[in-house]
Amino acid sequence: MNEAMILAAEGGTNPIIPNWWEILVVAIAFAILMYIVVKKVVPAFEKIYAERAEAIEGGIAKAEEAQAEATAALEEYKQQLTEARTEANRIREEARSEGAQILADLKEKASNESARITEQAHAQIEAERATAVASLRSEVGTLATELAGRIVGESLNDDERSARVVDRFLADLESENAGAAK
Repeated sequence: MNEAMILAAEGGTNPIIPNWWEILVVAIAFAILMYIVVKKVVPAFEKIYAERAEAIEGGIAKAEEAQAEATAALEEYKQQLTEARTEANRIREEARSEGAQILADLKEKASNESARITEQAHAQIEAERATAVASLRSEVGTLATELAGRIVGESLNDDERSARVVDRFLADLESENAGAAK
């Protein structure tokens, strides 16, 4: 500091204080540099910044749109899945009811067929019984006629007489059976 005072006292320039011409040239250069930066560089940076911001916002918008579409697709899928399950349950229930109906129809047909077969068997048995009774009547009649002829000692070959005797014998036999059954 002593040297600076000595120089100032001698009439010299102070090295700490810059020259006015240097300050003016540096200020003009700084102003030109600022003008170039403001007019050329800052707009370029602003343009790049705007493009990046737009790209980011567009990407966000696209992502939100894709998310919304995915959510809508998921909801539609869930709805279709619910509808499919409901339809499957309905079809299952229809199949069960149709199965029960078919089973009931088959049981009814089997019952009807069984009743028909039973009725047919009863009719066949009754026909066979009637045939057997007729056959027995004729055999019993023949045997009774022969037996009566042997007991009486004379021949009963007359058909009318033998038919009356057989009919009377069978009527007596039936009346005895009817009385015993009561």
